[in-house]
Amino acid sequence: MADSVYKVIELIGSSSVSWEEAAKAAVEKAGESLKNLRIAEITKLDMKLEDGKVTAFRAKVSLSFKYES
Repeated sequence: MADSVYKVIELIGSSSVSWEEAAKAAVEKAGESLKNLRIAEITKLDMKLEDGKVTAFRAKVSLSFKYES
């Protein structure tokens, strides 16, 4: 069995509903163009505010996928 190499990228997803939906949006969008997604780690959560009210939830996600040349 050959050793594997993985690449890690960072994405930020947003949602007006929840942090979970924000993270899911980032991973699903990446899955449209990347193959062999392996691990998604939420590294930061924040919110967008307007006039003192939450308008969006944001999740920064580190996403790894198998690197194939």
